[in-house]
Amino acid sequence: MTPTPNRAAPGATATRDALPTPAAPTMQAVVQRGYGTTDVLHLERVARPEPAEGQVLVRVQAAGLDRGVWHLMAGLPYVVRPMFGMSTPKQPIPGLDVAGTVEAVGAGVDTLAVGDRVFGTAPGAFAEYAVTDAARLARIPEGVDTEAAASLAVSGVTALEAVRVRAGVRAGHRVLVLGASGGVGGYAVQIAAAAGAEVTGVASAAKAELVRSWGATRVIDYATTDVTTLPERYDAIIDINGRLPLGRLSRLLTPRGRLVIVGGEGGNRLTGGIERQFAARLRSAFTRRTLGFFISSDSGQWLPELAELVASGAVRPTAGDVYPLADVRRTIDDLVAGRVRGKAVLHVTE
Repeated sequence: MTPTPNRAAPGATATRDALPTPAAPTMQAVVQRGYGTTDVLHLERVARPEPAEGQVLVRVQAAGLDRGVWHLMAGLPYVVRPMFGMSTPKQPIPGLDVAGTVEAVGAGVDTLAVGDRVFGTAPGAFAEYAVTDAARLARIPEGVDTEAAASLAVSGVTALEAVRVRAGVRAGHRVLVLGASGGVGGYAVQIAAAAGAEVTGVASAAKAELVRSWGATRVIDYATTDVTTLPERYDAIIDINGRLPLGRLSRLLTPRGRLVIVGGEGGNRLTGGIERQFAARLRSAFTRRTLGFFISSDSGQWLPELAELVASGAVRPTAGDVYPLADVRRTIDDLVAGRVRGKAVLHVTE
């Protein structure tokens, strides 16, 4: 049945047609609607978020990319899916490390203002705009460009907590960093060296000079040398995404040395490297050495201290190759293949 058009009653004044509702603002973003290979990532236009109370809207200029992005893309290991979504991610836009300018602030935010250059963490960072709590952001130190700042928050805070809090590194300590050429490893080398420690890094020969430039006094090529067969002993070992057996690593420590495991690779699809982390805690109960792991917080607690280290020149951003946002798939492939020097960064907007 054809609906009857509305007509004004006799003698009544006809009303004007309602004005069209303005379209909600949109943005370009990387979107993931399932788990799998890089084929699950697509560039789409989606609704732009708005900041709620205590939040900040960031116009994203650059975003950091690390192994955590790969794990959340692949949905591996399966044991983490209850936290992030069983069959599809609860947060459809990947990315956490962010750097850009404040576009808008929500009610109650008085620590940041529109136009401030900021870095920190924001869920959904692989987009032109992202919303996050104001406490998870800090101002970018003078002299640091935005793309460099995008490599700071996740990896830098993780390294800071691993080296200073968990390992208790101080002047005179001998420190071994496994995975020294990556995002977290590069900061771990620098933070330990800034504390006055003697740092040995383990990396590929192709990245040895890069690791030395960050403050390592010695670099061991893992392809030609098994570090666990060497006679040296260390006060602290920072093991980033490592796979070496715990017993062999433990023997590299001084009698009261500390092993800090950051992340984990290998293992099966169900648990990944998690069983190795818990095994370290168990071994620690039967020795004077401290063997353990931790999960870094993105609350923003350590951002001011990290910013001070960067502002003082003690720590340099480990940003390596920069890719356009549209090349996110290639970026992840290069990261997994070990072709990235330092931390990979996506260029999002000018």
